[in-house]
Amino acid sequence: MTERLEELMERAAGGRGPIVLLTGAGISAESGIPTFRGAEGYWTIGSRHYRPMELATWSAFTEVPDDVWGWYLYRRSVCRAAAPNAAHAAVAGLERSIGDRFLLVTQNVDGLHLRAGNTLARTFQIHGSIDFMRCAAECVSDPEPLPETLGTEWEKGRPPGPREKDLLRCSRCGGPARPHVLWFDETYDEPRFRFQSSLQAAIRAELLVVIGTSGATNLPNQMCEIVASRGAPMVVVDPEPTPFSELALGSRAGVFREGTACAVMPALCDEIRRAVAGAGKA
Repeated sequence: MTERLEELMERAAGGRGPIVLLTGAGISAESGIPTFRGAEGYWTIGSRHYRPMELATWSAFTEVPDDVWGWYLYRRSVCRAAAPNAAHAAVAGLERSIGDRFLLVTQNVDGLHLRAGNTLARTFQIHGSIDFMRCAAECVSDPEPLPETLGTEWEKGRPPGPREKDLLRCSRCGGPARPHVLWFDETYDEPRFRFQSSLQAAIRAELLVVIGTSGATNLPNQMCEIVASRGAPMVVVDPEPTPFSELALGSRAGVFREGTACAVMPALCDEIRRAVAGAGKA
């Protein structure tokens, strides 16, 4: 396995395309951020218990906007209380080492990659960011940061009060703002979520490293399918087998590194760094 991985690293490093890292919730779980897909994700409004897949929708926002905001503000408080872990640090260090050959595509909205040192120029946040909002009426498509005066601590189950609701407004038209995230009943696009750019990255990638994602959303699935169909090197990092690890092992140039992101990524990023440096000297 090690020899095969070294061979793939050398092959990827010798090309001119990007080294692409695709991350999901698994990389942040070791920072203490729950996925909100399990029991901890349920949210109570009145006497009804909502699942995340029900709350994270435009439909829910139109019906119970204050409660949806309360859920997102609580999630934001959890994210802001967490710190980047060793895997985040390794990914940020890899960007610093290989520069423009690096590209990060993350499904995570928690902002930990950026806090660890990755740059916006080389980071596609394909599901948005929990630290931003945008006009619910789409008077302008650009997101804006949540106001600092909103605070970063939020009691679970508390919807925003009148003061917070005044802050959660579009700075341009004054209308209600919404969280800048991709909801389950919405589709990817290029301006907000870098859809076409991510697909193009998969088409050009010399290596795709998939970390901590189970393949529950469309764009990551498309990216992995593209890389596998090209026979380009793909490394999947996860504590247990996933559809992506099966795809990698069934491809001509795939490897599955079983383990947590913190256990695997520091050494793996070092391997990539050495391979790129070696290719540059050749």
